[in-house]
Amino acid sequence: MCVIAFAWHAHPRWRLLLIGNRDEFHARPSLPLARWDKPAIIAGKDLEAGGTWLGVTDDGRCSVVTNVRDPRDPQLGRSRGLLSLDYLAGADDAVGHAKALLGTAADYRPFNLLTFDATHAFYIGNRPDSRAQSVEPGVHGLSNADFNAPWPKTRALMRHLREWIDAGHDDEFAPLFDALADPRGYPDDQLPDTGVGLERERWLSSAFIRGDRYGTRASTVVAIGHDGRGVVVERRFGPNGREEGETAIPFSR
Repeated sequence: MCVIAFAWHAHPRWRLLLIGNRDEFHARPSLPLARWDKPAIIAGKDLEAGGTWLGVTDDGRCSVVTNVRDPRDPQLGRSRGLLSLDYLAGADDAVGHAKALLGTAADYRPFNLLTFDATHAFYIGNRPDSRAQSVEPGVHGLSNADFNAPWPKTRALMRHLREWIDAGHDDEFAPLFDALADPRGYPDDQLPDTGVGLERERWLSSAFIRGDRYGTRASTVVAIGHDGRGVVVERRFGPNGREEGETAIPFSR
């Protein structure tokens, strides 16, 4: 994933409400959101490395990973997508998993990882150093930088999510997908400097990215209720934002 906003214990129905876009090269092969047999998870699948960018389990665990945008940092180590897969397929809760991962986090390519179980949420990252922190209740954001880094598209997505909650929405996800589809860029003085050059920073500054070789491949909403019932909805896109279908999978413990 490349931009995420999520509400943790901040909605009367949903203990976790997470929205985000996956940006990737269109030529990288992947499978859409589906139930896997082994392990028993609900996720999309990266066919190049075998992992996933986002997934959930029937017992209400969730994990999502982003890369860290820094062309000066070599992409060496294990695939980031294996991080989400390992958590969802493993037996550890979010607390135990975070403690264990700190010992091996440096072995992976630059990453930000979010993990959720029924009672705990954690952020784990390995740049500039390996670290883990518990996530407090509220609305948070994550992109290709640090946790809650003030990138304009991340702040905007968080604002949309807060407004959706304040408006009393429950299961009407269309406004959230509208926020994820926002093509708006931002002024140069608000953009981060991640080492890719100003022209590319401008192109990557929008929540939804259109391109013939690279762009937003999927927009996803995850909603997990306090009662354990939930749903994952994924909208998929091809080159230049071409719509390629939608999948919704409900689940319950």
